[in-house]
Amino acid sequence: MFFDLQHTDPHSQARAGVVHTDHGDILTPIFMPVGTDGTVKCIHQHELRDDIHAQIILGNTYHLYLRPGTDILYKAGGLHRFEKWNRPILTDSGGYQVFSLTELRKMTEEGVHFSSHIDGRKLFFTPESVMDIERLIGADIMMAFDECCPGTADRAYAKASMERTHRWLDRCIQRFDSTPDLYDYRQHLFPIVQGCVYPDLRQEAAKRLRDLDRDGYAIGGLAVGEPTEKMYDMIEVVNDILPQNKPRYLMGVGTPWNILEAIERGVDMFDCVMPTRNGRNGMIFTINGVMNMRNLKWADDFTELDPDGTCFVDHDYSRAYVRHLVQAKEGLGLQILSLHNLTFYLHLVTMARQHILAGDFKTWKDALVPQLQQRL
Repeated sequence: MFFDLQHTDPHSQARAGVVHTDHGDILTPIFMPVGTDGTVKCIHQHELRDDIHAQIILGNTYHLYLRPGTDILYKAGGLHRFEKWNRPILTDSGGYQVFSLTELRKMTEEGVHFSSHIDGRKLFFTPESVMDIERLIGADIMMAFDECCPGTADRAYAKASMERTHRWLDRCIQRFDSTPDLYDYRQHLFPIVQGCVYPDLRQEAAKRLRDLDRDGYAIGGLAVGEPTEKMYDMIEVVNDILPQNKPRYLMGVGTPWNILEAIERGVDMFDCVMPTRNGRNGMIFTINGVMNMRNLKWADDFTELDPDGTCFVDHDYSRAYVRHLVQAKEGLGLQILSLHNLTFYLHLVTMARQHILAGDFKTWKDALVPQLQQRL
Protein backbone atom coordinates (compact mmCIF):
# COMPACT_ATOMS: atom_id res chain seq x y z
CA MET A 1 0.00 0.00 0.00
CA PHE A 2 1.50 3.34 -1.10
CA PHE A 3 -0.98 5.51 0.84
CA ASP A 4 -2.76 4.81 4.10
CA LEU A 5 -5.70 7.16 4.74
CA GLN A 6 -6.00 7.29 8.52
CA HIS A 7 -8.71 9.84 9.26
CA THR A 8 -10.97 12.44 7.63
CA ASP A 9 -12.16 15.49 9.54
CA PRO A 10 -15.93 15.15 10.24
CA HIS A 11 -16.66 18.77 9.26
CA SER A 12 -14.53 19.11 6.11
CA GLN A 13 -12.61 17.08 3.52
CA ALA A 14 -9.32 17.42 5.45
CA ARG A 15 -7.41 14.15 5.64
CA ALA A 16 -4.59 12.65 7.68
CA GLY A 17 -2.62 9.79 6.18
CA VAL A 18 0.76 8.21 5.52
CA VAL A 19 2.59 7.97 2.20
CA HIS A 20 4.92 4.96 2.25
CA THR A 21 8.16 5.09 0.23
CA ASP A 22 11.35 3.07 0.28
CA HIS A 23 13.13 6.09 1.78
CA GLY A 24 10.66 6.40 4.63
CA ASP A 25 7.10 7.28 5.53
CA ILE A 26 5.58 10.74 5.00
CA LEU A 27 2.85 11.86 7.41
CA THR A 28 0.21 13.96 5.66
CA PRO A 29 -0.75 16.73 5.29
CA ILE A 30 2.84 17.61 4.46
CA PHE A 31 4.77 20.58 3.14
CA MET A 32 7.82 19.78 0.99
CA PRO A 33 10.73 22.27 0.94
CA VAL A 34 11.90 23.07 -2.58
CA GLY A 35 15.50 22.12 -3.38
CA THR A 36 15.67 23.38 -6.96
CA ASP A 37 19.38 22.78 -7.70
CA GLY A 38 20.01 19.94 -5.28
CA THR A 39 19.82 22.24 -2.26
CA VAL A 40 17.14 24.10 -0.31
CA LYS A 41 18.49 27.64 -0.53
CA CYS A 42 20.30 28.89 2.59
CA ILE A 43 19.61 25.64 4.47
CA HIS A 44 21.99 22.82 5.43
CA GLN A 45 20.82 19.22 5.09
CA HIS A 46 21.28 18.65 8.82
CA GLU A 47 18.96 21.62 9.48
CA LEU A 48 16.36 20.15 7.15
CA ARG A 49 16.60 16.85 8.97
CA ASP A 50 17.07 17.87 12.61
CA ASP A 51 15.62 21.40 12.98
CA ILE A 52 12.91 21.66 10.34
CA HIS A 53 12.06 17.92 10.45
CA ALA A 54 11.43 17.80 6.71
CA GLN A 55 10.12 14.38 5.70
CA ILE A 56 10.52 14.92 1.94
CA ILE A 57 12.10 17.56 -0.29
CA LEU A 58 11.86 18.49 -3.98
CA GLY A 59 14.31 18.55 -6.84
CA ASN A 60 13.73 20.38 -10.11
CA THR A 61 14.13 18.31 -13.27
CA TYR A 62 14.83 21.26 -15.57
CA HIS A 63 17.53 22.80 -13.37
CA LEU A 64 19.19 19.51 -12.42
CA TYR A 65 19.28 18.46 -16.07
CA LEU A 66 21.13 21.68 -16.95
CA ARG A 67 23.55 21.33 -14.04
CA PRO A 68 25.14 19.25 -12.73
CA GLY A 69 23.59 17.04 -15.44
CA THR A 70 22.28 13.49 -15.39
CA ASP A 71 25.71 11.94 -16.10
CA ILE A 72 27.05 13.32 -12.84
CA LEU A 73 23.94 12.35 -10.90
CA TYR A 74 24.03 8.80 -12.25
CA LYS A 75 27.71 8.41 -11.39
CA ALA A 76 26.93 9.66 -7.88
CA GLY A 77 24.22 7.02 -7.51
CA GLY A 78 21.30 9.43 -7.80
CA LEU A 79 20.33 12.70 -6.17
CA HIS A 80 19.89 11.17 -2.70
CA ARG A 81 23.53 10.17 -2.55
CA PHE A 82 24.76 13.25 -4.39
CA GLU A 83 23.27 15.65 -1.84
CA LYS A 84 23.48 13.29 1.17
CA TRP A 85 19.73 13.10 1.80
CA ASN A 86 18.34 9.73 2.90
CA ARG A 87 14.65 10.65 3.02
CA PRO A 88 12.16 10.80 0.11
CA ILE A 89 12.58 13.16 -2.85
CA LEU A 90 9.96 14.32 -5.35
CA THR A 91 10.85 15.78 -8.73
CA ASP A 92 8.63 17.98 -10.86
CA SER A 93 8.74 17.36 -14.60
CA GLY A 94 10.34 20.65 -15.57
CA GLY A 95 7.14 21.56 -17.41
CA TYR A 96 6.49 24.74 -15.45
CA GLN A 97 10.05 26.00 -15.98
CA VAL A 98 10.06 25.18 -19.68
CA PHE A 99 6.70 26.82 -20.30
CA SER A 100 7.70 29.91 -18.35
CA LEU A 101 10.47 30.46 -20.91
CA THR A 102 7.99 32.02 -23.31
CA GLU A 103 10.59 33.71 -25.48
CA LEU A 104 13.00 30.76 -25.39
CA ARG A 105 10.85 27.77 -26.38
CA LYS A 106 8.82 26.27 -29.19
CA MET A 107 6.20 23.61 -28.51
CA THR A 108 5.31 20.78 -30.89
CA GLU A 109 3.28 17.61 -30.52
CA GLU A 110 6.51 15.69 -30.09
CA GLY A 111 7.80 17.87 -27.25
CA VAL A 112 9.30 21.26 -26.45
CA HIS A 113 12.35 22.88 -28.01
CA PHE A 114 13.90 25.46 -25.70
CA SER A 115 17.09 27.36 -24.98
CA SER A 116 18.94 27.05 -21.70
CA HIS A 117 18.59 30.18 -19.60
CA ILE A 118 22.19 29.60 -18.47
CA ASP A 119 24.17 29.42 -21.71
CA GLY A 120 21.64 29.44 -24.57
CA ARG A 121 22.12 25.76 -25.48
CA LYS A 122 19.38 24.35 -27.71
CA LEU A 123 17.56 21.53 -25.90
CA PHE A 124 14.53 19.32 -26.45
CA PHE A 125 12.23 17.76 -23.84
CA THR A 126 9.80 14.99 -24.74
CA PRO A 127 7.62 12.93 -22.40
CA GLU A 128 10.01 10.03 -22.89
CA SER A 129 13.18 12.02 -22.26
CA VAL A 130 11.71 13.60 -19.12
CA MET A 131 10.88 10.14 -17.73
CA ASP A 132 14.46 9.08 -18.43
CA ILE A 133 15.83 12.21 -16.74
CA GLU A 134 13.68 11.72 -13.65
CA ARG A 135 14.71 8.07 -13.49
CA LEU A 136 18.37 9.16 -13.55
CA ILE A 137 17.80 11.82 -10.90
CA GLY A 138 16.32 9.04 -8.79
CA ALA A 139 13.25 10.65 -7.24
CA ASP A 140 10.93 8.50 -5.16
CA ILE A 141 7.97 10.38 -6.71
CA MET A 142 8.15 11.59 -10.32
CA MET A 143 5.79 13.98 -12.08
CA ALA A 144 4.52 13.37 -15.62
CA PHE A 145 5.51 15.91 -18.30
CA ASP A 146 2.67 18.38 -18.78
CA GLU A 147 1.90 21.79 -20.19
CA CYS A 148 1.31 24.34 -17.44
CA CYS A 149 -1.53 26.42 -18.84
CA PRO A 150 -1.68 30.11 -17.78
CA GLY A 151 -4.44 30.90 -15.30
CA THR A 152 -5.80 33.57 -17.64
CA ALA A 153 -6.04 31.33 -20.73
CA ASP A 154 -9.30 31.23 -22.69
CA ARG A 155 -11.28 28.01 -22.77
CA ALA A 156 -10.17 26.95 -26.26
CA TYR A 157 -6.49 27.22 -25.35
CA ALA A 158 -7.07 25.51 -21.97
CA LYS A 159 -8.86 22.58 -23.65
CA ALA A 160 -6.16 22.12 -26.29
CA SER A 161 -3.48 22.34 -23.59
CA MET A 162 -5.23 19.77 -21.40
CA GLU A 163 -5.65 17.36 -24.30
CA ARG A 164 -1.97 17.69 -25.20
CA THR A 165 -1.06 17.01 -21.58
CA HIS A 166 -3.15 13.82 -21.73
CA ARG A 167 -1.46 12.63 -24.92
CA TRP A 168 1.92 13.33 -23.34
CA LEU A 169 0.81 11.50 -20.19
CA ASP A 170 0.07 8.36 -22.20
CA ARG A 171 3.63 8.49 -23.51
CA CYS A 172 5.02 9.16 -20.01
CA ILE A 173 3.21 6.12 -18.63
CA GLN A 174 4.35 3.89 -21.47
CA ARG A 175 7.97 4.93 -20.95
CA PHE A 176 7.80 4.73 -17.15
CA ASP A 177 6.15 1.32 -17.12
CA SER A 178 8.61 -0.10 -19.66
CA THR A 179 11.77 1.03 -17.84
CA PRO A 180 13.20 -0.27 -14.56
CA ASP A 181 14.03 1.63 -11.39
CA LEU A 182 17.70 2.57 -11.77
CA TYR A 183 18.69 2.38 -8.13
CA ASP A 184 17.85 0.10 -5.20
CA TYR A 185 14.38 1.47 -4.46
CA ARG A 186 11.00 1.87 -6.10
CA GLN A 187 9.94 5.02 -7.97
CA HIS A 188 6.35 6.23 -8.42
CA LEU A 189 4.73 8.32 -11.18
CA PHE A 190 2.04 10.93 -10.52
CA PRO A 191 -0.11 12.26 -13.40
CA ILE A 192 -1.04 15.96 -13.25
CA VAL A 193 -4.62 17.26 -13.49
CA GLN A 194 -4.82 20.36 -15.71
CA GLY A 195 -7.80 22.29 -17.13
CA CYS A 196 -7.15 25.88 -16.03
CA VAL A 197 -10.18 27.49 -14.28
CA TYR A 198 -12.86 25.65 -16.29
CA PRO A 199 -14.81 23.18 -14.11
CA ASP A 200 -15.84 20.90 -16.98
CA LEU A 201 -12.22 20.60 -18.16
CA ARG A 202 -11.00 19.89 -14.64
CA GLN A 203 -13.71 17.25 -14.25
CA GLU A 204 -12.78 15.64 -17.56
CA ALA A 205 -9.10 15.58 -16.63
CA ALA A 206 -9.71 14.23 -13.12
CA LYS A 207 -11.94 11.42 -14.40
CA ARG A 208 -9.47 10.42 -17.08
CA LEU A 209 -6.57 10.36 -14.64
CA ARG A 210 -8.57 8.59 -11.94
CA ASP A 211 -9.23 5.71 -14.32
CA LEU A 212 -5.48 5.24 -14.84
CA ASP A 213 -5.18 4.08 -11.20
CA ARG A 214 -1.69 5.44 -10.51
CA ASP A 215 -0.07 5.69 -7.06
CA GLY A 216 -0.99 9.36 -6.56
CA TYR A 217 -2.17 12.48 -8.34
CA ALA A 218 -0.99 16.07 -8.68
CA ILE A 219 -3.15 19.15 -9.26
CA GLY A 220 -1.25 21.57 -11.50
CA GLY A 221 -1.87 24.86 -13.23
CA LEU A 222 -3.12 26.74 -10.16
CA ALA A 223 -1.69 29.83 -8.45
CA VAL A 224 -0.55 30.94 -11.94
CA GLY A 225 -2.57 34.11 -12.28
CA GLU A 226 -6.15 33.08 -11.58
CA PRO A 227 -8.15 34.58 -8.65
CA THR A 228 -7.63 32.77 -5.34
CA GLU A 229 -11.29 31.78 -5.07
CA LYS A 230 -11.07 30.15 -8.51
CA MET A 231 -8.13 28.11 -7.24
CA TYR A 232 -10.17 26.90 -4.29
CA ASP A 233 -13.11 26.09 -6.57
CA MET A 234 -10.93 24.01 -8.89
CA ILE A 235 -9.46 22.08 -5.95
CA GLU A 236 -12.99 21.16 -4.85
CA VAL A 237 -13.99 20.11 -8.36
CA VAL A 238 -10.95 17.87 -8.76
CA ASN A 239 -10.98 16.32 -5.28
CA ASP A 240 -14.63 15.34 -5.65
CA ILE A 241 -13.44 12.98 -8.40
CA LEU A 242 -9.92 11.81 -7.50
CA PRO A 243 -9.86 8.54 -5.54
CA GLN A 244 -9.98 8.72 -1.75
CA ASN A 245 -7.26 6.12 -1.31
CA LYS A 246 -4.53 7.97 -3.20
CA PRO A 247 -2.49 11.03 -2.14
CA ARG A 248 -3.27 14.40 -3.74
CA TYR A 249 -0.48 16.92 -4.35
CA LEU A 250 -1.23 20.60 -5.04
CA MET A 251 1.76 21.93 -6.96
CA GLY A 252 3.42 25.26 -6.14
CA VAL A 253 0.97 26.55 -3.49
CA GLY A 254 1.35 28.77 -1.50
CA THR A 255 0.81 31.03 1.53
CA PRO A 256 0.07 29.46 4.94
CA TRP A 257 -3.62 30.34 4.58
CA ASN A 258 -3.71 28.91 1.02
CA ILE A 259 -2.37 25.66 2.42
CA LEU A 260 -4.92 25.46 5.22
CA GLU A 261 -7.78 26.20 2.81
CA ALA A 262 -6.52 23.48 0.46
CA ILE A 263 -6.16 21.00 3.32
CA GLU A 264 -9.82 21.67 4.18
CA ARG A 265 -10.65 20.73 0.57
CA GLY A 266 -8.81 17.40 0.72
CA VAL A 267 -5.22 18.11 -0.41
CA ASP A 268 -2.43 16.05 1.21
CA MET A 269 0.87 17.38 -0.18
CA PHE A 270 2.25 20.85 -0.91
CA ASP A 271 5.38 22.60 -2.12
CA CYS A 272 6.26 26.24 -2.69
CA VAL A 273 9.36 28.44 -2.92
CA MET A 274 7.62 31.10 -0.83
CA PRO A 275 9.13 30.25 2.60
CA THR A 276 12.72 30.55 1.43
CA ARG A 277 12.16 33.21 -1.25
CA ASN A 278 10.26 35.46 1.14
CA GLY A 279 12.82 34.80 3.84
CA ARG A 280 15.63 35.89 1.54
CA ASN A 281 13.65 39.10 0.95
CA GLY A 282 13.22 39.86 4.63
CA MET A 283 9.66 38.56 5.21
CA ILE A 284 8.62 35.94 7.74
CA PHE A 285 5.39 34.14 8.58
CA THR A 286 4.32 33.72 12.20
CA ILE A 287 1.30 32.39 14.02
CA ASN A 288 0.28 36.02 14.65
CA GLY A 289 0.77 37.29 11.09
CA VAL A 290 3.34 38.37 8.52
CA MET A 291 6.40 40.47 9.43
CA ASN A 292 8.57 42.49 7.01
CA MET A 293 11.91 42.63 8.78
CA ARG A 294 13.08 45.53 6.60
CA ASN A 295 10.57 47.85 8.28
CA LEU A 296 12.06 50.60 10.46
CA LYS A 297 9.73 49.68 13.32
CA TRP A 298 11.94 46.68 14.16
CA ALA A 299 15.20 48.68 14.30
CA ASP A 300 15.18 49.05 18.09
CA ASP A 301 12.82 46.18 18.96
CA PHE A 302 14.84 43.79 21.12
CA THR A 303 12.00 41.31 21.46
CA GLU A 304 12.76 37.79 20.33
CA LEU A 305 12.08 37.29 16.64
CA ASP A 306 8.94 35.21 17.26
CA PRO A 307 8.24 35.04 21.00
CA ASP A 308 4.95 33.16 20.53
CA GLY A 309 6.49 30.49 18.33
CA THR A 310 6.60 27.06 19.92
CA CYS A 311 8.95 25.29 17.51
CA PHE A 312 11.16 27.88 15.92
CA VAL A 313 14.89 28.31 15.87
CA ASP A 314 17.23 30.72 17.66
CA HIS A 315 14.76 32.51 19.89
CA ASP A 316 17.64 34.50 21.33
CA TYR A 317 17.94 36.54 18.13
CA SER A 318 16.13 39.85 18.51
CA ARG A 319 14.06 41.51 15.83
CA ALA A 320 16.50 44.43 15.86
CA TYR A 321 19.46 42.13 15.24
CA VAL A 322 17.76 40.21 12.45
CA ARG A 323 16.68 43.48 10.80
CA HIS A 324 20.28 44.67 10.99
CA LEU A 325 21.47 41.48 9.27
CA VAL A 326 18.87 41.88 6.52
CA GLN A 327 19.70 45.56 5.95
CA ALA A 328 23.42 44.76 5.89
CA LYS A 329 22.73 41.93 3.40
CA GLU A 330 24.48 39.45 5.66
CA GLY A 331 24.00 35.82 4.71
CA LEU A 332 23.18 34.89 8.30
CA GLY A 333 20.03 37.02 8.18
CA LEU A 334 18.78 35.24 5.05
CA GLN A 335 19.57 31.90 6.65
CA ILE A 336 17.72 32.72 9.89
CA LEU A 337 14.60 33.92 8.10
CA SER A 338 14.56 31.03 5.61
CA LEU A 339 15.01 28.53 8.41
CA HIS A 340 12.27 30.20 10.43
CA ASN A 341 9.79 30.15 7.54
CA LEU A 342 10.38 26.52 6.65
CA THR A 343 10.09 25.50 10.29
CA PHE A 344 6.84 27.46 10.53
CA TYR A 345 5.37 25.79 7.43
CA LEU A 346 6.26 22.32 8.68
CA HIS A 347 4.87 23.12 12.12
CA LEU A 348 1.66 24.44 10.56
CA VAL A 349 0.90 21.24 8.63
CA THR A 350 1.82 19.19 11.71
CA MET A 351 -0.73 21.18 13.73
CA ALA A 352 -3.26 20.68 10.93
CA ARG A 353 -2.71 16.92 11.09
CA GLN A 354 -3.17 16.89 14.85
CA HIS A 355 -6.46 18.78 14.58
CA ILE A 356 -7.68 16.48 11.80
CA LEU A 357 -7.01 13.48 14.02
CA ALA A 358 -8.73 15.25 16.92
CA GLY A 359 -11.79 16.01 14.76
CA ASP A 360 -11.75 19.80 15.19
CA PHE A 361 -9.72 20.90 12.16
CA LYS A 362 -12.32 23.20 10.62
CA THR A 363 -12.98 25.13 13.84
CA TRP A 364 -9.24 25.56 14.42
CA LYS A 365 -8.56 26.56 10.81
CA ASP A 366 -11.40 29.09 10.59
CA ALA A 367 -10.11 30.87 13.68
CA LEU A 368 -6.45 30.79 12.60
CA VAL A 369 -6.62 31.96 8.98
CA PRO A 370 -7.51 35.63 9.72
CA GLN A 371 -4.74 35.71 12.31
CA LEU A 372 -2.15 34.39 9.86
CA GLN A 373 -3.10 37.04 7.27
CA GLN A 374 -2.45 40.03 9.54
CA ARG A 375 0.43 42.37 8.71
CA LEU A 376 2.44 43.06 11.85
